[in-house]
Amino acid sequence: MRALIQRVAQARVEVDGSLIGQTGPGALILICAMQGDTVVDAEKMAAKIHKLRMFRDGAGKMNLALKDTGGGALVVSQFTLAADTRSGNRPGFSTAAPPAEAERLYLHFAQTLRGLGVAVETGEFGAEMAVHLVNDGPVTIWLDSAAP
Repeated sequence: MRALIQRVAQARVEVDGSLIGQTGPGALILICAMQGDTVVDAEKMAAKIHKLRMFRDGAGKMNLALKDTGGGALVVSQFTLAADTRSGNRPGFSTAAPPAEAERLYLHFAQTLRGLGVAVETGEFGAEMAVHLVNDGPVTIWLDSAAP
């Protein structure tokens, strides 16, 4: 799985002008299931993000994790994280998981994060969404479960 995590003061997602998910201080997590990913990958990614120390402590250092801050998460499926730009100028997405499998893993990821005690809201899988955020820092971190 691939994830792009942004520390946010707030974030929301809309479909056709209607609010469908939001969070206050916490994380906006753009997530992409890749071909070959399993529920184990989704669970490991959720656990990693839950413990990722990307929030400021009292001294202003990034020593706190989402689990420590009580912050929420807005999880949005983002298949374009699978973009392959090595050849030509048009990204290819053949390494993304097929839609049905991607949706299943996306929902499992969100549910796993909820099970870890994080207040999670989501976007709408496969929809054209407008994502609004106030990045805090800015702090943006890329994770890839296939990375060594």
